[in-house]
Amino acid sequence: MLPGIAYAEGWGDKGAHGDSKEQGDLAGDTASASVEVEVTTSGSAEGGGSGRLTPVGNWSPPACWYAPKWTAEEAAQTRLDGMVDLSPQHDADNAESMKDKYIDGDHGAFNVEKNDKGYWWGAYKNPARLNDSASMECTEMPFWVDNGDEPPADIENVITPEILAQLAYEEIRIPEGTATLQPADDRLVVNLPTWVSLDDATFHPVSATASVDALGISATTTARPVGVRIDPGTDDAVTHPDSGQCPLGDGGIGQKRPAGAEGTPPCGVTYLRSSEATGPYPFQATVTWEVSWTGTNHPVPTDLPSGTFGTPQDVTVKEVQSVVR
Repeated sequence: MLPGIAYAEGWGDKGAHGDSKEQGDLAGDTASASVEVEVTTSGSAEGGGSGRLTPVGNWSPPACWYAPKWTAEEAAQTRLDGMVDLSPQHDADNAESMKDKYIDGDHGAFNVEKNDKGYWWGAYKNPARLNDSASMECTEMPFWVDNGDEPPADIENVITPEILAQLAYEEIRIPEGTATLQPADDRLVVNLPTWVSLDDATFHPVSATASVDALGISATTTARPVGVRIDPGTDDAVTHPDSGQCPLGDGGIGQKRPAGAEGTPPCGVTYLRSSEATGPYPFQATVTWEVSWTGTNHPVPTDLPSGTFGTPQDVTVKEVQSVVR
């Protein structure tokens, strides 16, 4: 769950924060109008995975944002006592200002007479960036927004479908399938080309959807595999192609070695030195995923930064000795 920012004025969430839900649910502890993220997968392949995408470049979803958090009655029931108790911590002018805004308003304490007509909005922290100083930048005190109205224009980082799409990006889980090596990774030999492939039954598009039910907005972010970069785990190797970048083709990435095939594989590696002296090489096939999103009033897919994910696997390369008579 996404804990709200704790305010000295008594608007912080009380009690221990719960653990994140298995399905990636993001919500404020006391919010009835929560921000929810549900991880889904597309196609007929089984489920998603447990790996997170690493965005390409210096990019990350927002560290904090504002969204509906309390009904008027919830605010009155859970915040009034805390505000009164803590108000002596502040100077008289500040305490009086808070009292005027939240307790002696036109609609009673915390707008209770408008309970079904809007929400108090508050700050949320991104749980993946709790140690980031940027998560403390959402310092606006809770503010009221009537249903159907836009939040104040001068407040940045109010929740939108685009921000939801960025939050959903973090909730995407990538399958942790390993590359298929032929010959098998315990039968590799020096100077014999190794064919590398990744089956599209494992590396299929995956997506996550984020929504704010109270606002009726949502966004779906989808990642699609487009290629793989081969890292042999040693400089004593040659990749195929030379760039080490294998594109996505029919049936997946790379190609399984046909029976009796010789020559250079379309995607693969040739090891030039045995691993017997150093131990297994940490081979890794890192898949690049193109990411895009659609959402409320935004039906045309829009790109987000691509992401990468790779699962390392140890390979043993042997040297075959030939006898000349």
